[in-house]
Amino acid sequence: MNAALLLSTALSSIGANKLRAGLTLLGIVIGVSSVIAMMAVGRGAQVSVTSRISDLGTDLITVRPGAQALRFAFFGGGGNSDVLSLADALALQDDIFAPGVRLVAPENSFSGAAAFGSQNTFVSGVGVTAEYLEARNLKIASGRNISNADVQNTSNVVVLGSETSETLFAQRNPIGATIKISVREFTVVGVMESQEGTIFNPDGSVLIPITTAHYRMNNGKGLVDSISVSSISVLATSESTVDDARTDISTVLRLRHELGVDEDDDFLITTQQDTIETLEGTQGTFVILLGSIAGISLLVGGIGVMNIMLVSVTERTREIGIRRAVGAKRRDILLQFVAEAVLMTFGGGILGVLIGWTVAYFGDGASVDGDIIETVIETHIAFIALAVSVAVGLFFGIYPAVRAASLNPIEALRHE
Repeated sequence: MNAALLLSTALSSIGANKLRAGLTLLGIVIGVSSVIAMMAVGRGAQVSVTSRISDLGTDLITVRPGAQALRFAFFGGGGNSDVLSLADALALQDDIFAPGVRLVAPENSFSGAAAFGSQNTFVSGVGVTAEYLEARNLKIASGRNISNADVQNTSNVVVLGSETSETLFAQRNPIGATIKISVREFTVVGVMESQEGTIFNPDGSVLIPITTAHYRMNNGKGLVDSISVSSISVLATSESTVDDARTDISTVLRLRHELGVDEDDDFLITTQQDTIETLEGTQGTFVILLGSIAGISLLVGGIGVMNIMLVSVTERTREIGIRRAVGAKRRDILLQFVAEAVLMTFGGGILGVLIGWTVAYFGDGASVDGDIIETVIETHIAFIALAVSVAVGLFFGIYPAVRAASLNPIEALRHE
């Protein structure tokens, strides 16, 4: 049987019961379109997160206490880890020992309730220096930034995130107003621009001088240089010197912490590239999981194809007997039923690709509960989904085809 005749016969058999064929196709269509749409959403989320991290600056390096220090802080002595101090941050500004470093911004975190009049909200606060905004690629919308004088004088001044400002003051100008944070009074000196849609969103936070955070919010003691910091943001002189700056930071901190050659670092240094690679690995696993879940519907669709083909074999037993009687070989019967199964899944795959592509295209930029969905349509995913749909038809169509080909011609002719 030549290919043209085989295709014509398969189309004729499928067209003989259009409703049943359509319902069989539906499972494949749903499976393929789900795979494409879900993979587009997952890939879009991956690209979006990577882009947002890159927006912080590819020359950003973050230094944090090591794992052991953090465990001690949370489960041992309580409070903040004192592995990193303000003196460490100041040492990283040395042009001789750390020539690859351009800017250093230590920070110390705290939390509490912020109130103004009858309005109040819970805020995540950050004790910072004047360099913090530049290190984090943030800008002031109105007023001014925390200054070095504020840090030196342990001033009770605060810069509000845009969301915090909106909650406490609505449309009023907050500059110069006095608010309370954990019962302490602060004067508002600035408001940050909104960072909605970024990976690091400070809109609901407040910034105060790092010394004020240590002594007044965290009830710390000791000299200024001994102030513990939760992390240090460092900018390299350029993107090309990030690795050199990382080495400089490690060398300076190991010397300051008096670590021996055989001792591990008690701090962690991460670059934006490290963060991107980690998230890409996590997001990649997530995308594969989404594709696998959607692929289950393809499997269900394949089972539906096998079921319909088995029914078709039973209904067409006499037809098979007649074909065998007039000279059709077992191979011809086998190819006919396999061709029908593959043709159905291929048609369903084409429709699924079109529907999935359409959903992904029009879903790009849609808003769900305030979150913007981003999709990335990849051509190779469509081809893979289509190939899998054909493979499903081939796999689940073989058994019914073999059963049809193995029928005894005499018994088939007697079948009613």
